[in-house]
Amino acid sequence: MTSTAARVRFHDVTSPDGTRLRAWSNDADGPTVLISNGLGTNPYAWPSLLSPDCGVHVIGWNHRGVGGSERPVDGRVDLDSFVEDAVAVLDDAGVESAVVVGWSVGVTVAFELAVRHPERVRGILAVAGVPGNSLSTMLAPLRVPGPLARALVSTTARIATVAGHPLAPVTRKLPWTNLTTNMVRRSRVINPAADTAELRDLLQEFFTTHPAWYAKLALSVRKHGRVPLSSIRVPVTFLAGSFDLLAGSNDMLTASQRIPGSRYVRLEATHFLPVERPDEVLRELLGVIARTGRDVS
Repeated sequence: MTSTAARVRFHDVTSPDGTRLRAWSNDADGPTVLISNGLGTNPYAWPSLLSPDCGVHVIGWNHRGVGGSERPVDGRVDLDSFVEDAVAVLDDAGVESAVVVGWSVGVTVAFELAVRHPERVRGILAVAGVPGNSLSTMLAPLRVPGPLARALVSTTARIATVAGHPLAPVTRKLPWTNLTTNMVRRSRVINPAADTAELRDLLQEFFTTHPAWYAKLALSVRKHGRVPLSSIRVPVTFLAGSFDLLAGSNDMLTASQRIPGSRYVRLEATHFLPVERPDEVLRELLGVIARTGRDVS
């Protein structure tokens, strides 16, 4: 299988506050789709959407301080800046409106974009994430109460902002071969069904960023409350993983029930659903596009 890394074209985009972002595209033909990724993740999480014959033109960006995107001079990483970055990527591509695919905390960004700029969002595919209050819904499958989950995750992230510095020389030099990648698959942190080559690309790029910066990104979303969903009038599908410890499927179902006409799908997958069930992700995305009235043939 061809490495997913060979299927991505990168270029720079400048956000309104002057931060240079590393944007990317699959350069495929079809309706334009904006990827609002999980914090600190990269395009290689979406193998089915990087194929030149996937039927959709995908654009996205790496978060501030990640994968070639610069860290803002003032350290600004918050929901406002993430939404601004999404708009900047759309503007750079000359796209007035698009279906937005969100993963993890990227789901919050997708819905905030739809609330603040409804004219820019034609539909939403929410993958393994809830619209807002992300930290409180983590660990929900373990029946950890929301306030406690929020405190535990926040404390862990604060510790990582310090502990990440001595860990960085190790994590950033981990040799991601088929052997080490398969060790992760067999640990069941990620579903063993994930393709080795595709997962290797994802992990190799993920660990190039300083772990303390990932912790800062995580802390940037701790103050976000629930996103108001009453104004959402576009087609929405929630794609949940039954073994997801970071975004409980029941919380996603509750969010879906608050949006008239939304679709809810639960798959046997973990939080890394995009790389574990890529064919289903593409199928559900094409379904959202079809519900907007766009041609997906």
